[in-house]
Amino acid sequence: MSTPRERPGEGPDDRDDEGAGWHEPAHLGQGGSSDADRPGEGGAAWEPPGWSLPPAESRPVGSPSPSGVAAPGGGFFGRRRRPPSELEQVFAYEGDHLGVQAWAIQHGWTLSDGNGPEDAVLQDLLAAGPVRLSKDHRPAGVLRGRAGGLELVAFDVVYASGRYVVPEYAVTAAPVLAALPYLRLSPARLWKHRTAGLLQVPSGDPEFDTRWVLLTPEDGPAVRHLVEDPTVRGLLLGSDDGDEFWAAASHVAAVRPDGHRPQLVEHHARLLTAVVGALAAAL
Repeated sequence: MSTPRERPGEGPDDRDDEGAGWHEPAHLGQGGSSDADRPGEGGAAWEPPGWSLPPAESRPVGSPSPSGVAAPGGGFFGRRRRPPSELEQVFAYEGDHLGVQAWAIQHGWTLSDGNGPEDAVLQDLLAAGPVRLSKDHRPAGVLRGRAGGLELVAFDVVYASGRYVVPEYAVTAAPVLAALPYLRLSPARLWKHRTAGLLQVPSGDPEFDTRWVLLTPEDGPAVRHLVEDPTVRGLLLGSDDGDEFWAAASHVAAVRPDGHRPQLVEHHARLLTAVVGALAAAL
């Protein structure tokens, strides 16, 4: 998965051109579920009910930035900076470690530092994941709770950089009791590693197969049902193609290059509900 941060021991020349030139579409987080948003009734793109994330509040020009430095303004001789799009504001990393913990406590979730006995399985889950990790990456800020009909565990994948701990990925996973085949469901635009021995399973939907790739060691009913499920396809086609999914270590997981915050936990919960439901229906 591409990420703006450099991993320990990597330089700018170590990562090829993965994701170069791609930018996130501006459709995520716009609008609601009114009649004007449905096809043929106003012309706007349709999105599933409840899909849009709450818009982030924009900062007035000249107000302090997160670093404490005032943003440059306009004027006759000043150059006004381009304001961030709504999508950039929603998915920009905000360092919301305390915010997501407060959200978790409010919703009755439990907290862990990632070193408890119940957290050992998270290392196995990460080792089978689609992202490139160093020996310094580890789970941190682990949250456990229920969202809808799913038990979830959400955590940051962090590494140490000098005196700081840097969150590079946000993972949300649903423990499952059924034996699932190993699979990876990723946006087609993302560079993929460790794909030897994996087969691509087409969905039969040309639009979906252009944007998403399902890889698995062996084709079967469960993986077929996943990519053929209309709810899963609709949600992923309506997304910004920013998340990857995989099944391993008795979990189905989603990952995004970011740090966790309440909006992202809820975003992953919606997607995992559909993905886990589609896999369970075929077992």
